[in-house]
Parts: sequence; structure tokens; C-alpha cells
Amino acid sequence: MSSLLRVEHDTVRAETGRRPLTEADAVEVWIARWLRVRRTDLCRRYRCDPRRLYEIWEGARFPAARDKAWAVFQSRYPALIDRIDAGPHRRIPRTSHPDQLALFD
Repeated sequence: MSSLLRVEHDTVRAETGRRPLTEADAVEVWIARWLRVRRTDLCRRYRCDPRRLYEIWEGARFPAARDKAWAVFQSRYPALIDRIDAGPHRRIPRTSHPDQLALFD
């Protein structure tokens, strides 16, 4: 049974053309983020799930890629350096803060 699942999984991977993201891809993903390329366009370009992009931006995968990307960005786009926020990714929580509930009293 497991060999059947493995064959189906390999077939799906071959049909979609997915491959693991590399560190070079991670550098380009950071640069694309600073150039404000849409997340959906990046997912299509790299044929990956959006969670893979957030793994890169949060530093879970390829933590050194951000510094490398910043060096490349400075050399490619020197006129844009002062127009972007090169800081780390900040996750915006979707839950409400307990103090906000007092606003409805």
C-alpha cells in the first residue's frame, strides 16, 4: 500500500514541477518582498505553498539569506535603499488583545 502512495506522490510532484526552495531562491524571495512583488505571484513563480515563503521571511529556513539578499539589493537597486523597510518580518496576530474587550463596556 505504501508503494502505491509513494508512486502517486512522485507523480503529483512531477506534474506540478515542485522542487525544494534553495538558498538562492530565498535570496530572490527577500528581494522580491522588498520590491513589493505579490505573495501570490511568488507562489506561482516558485510553485510553492505560501507557508514556505513565510518560513523564509521568519528565518526558520535559510536564516542567512536575508543578509545576503540585503547586500545584493544594495548593489542592484541603490536608489531604492531609503524607500524600503529591510527589517525582519513581523507577524500580525489575528486574535484580539484582552484589553480591547474593555472598549465595548
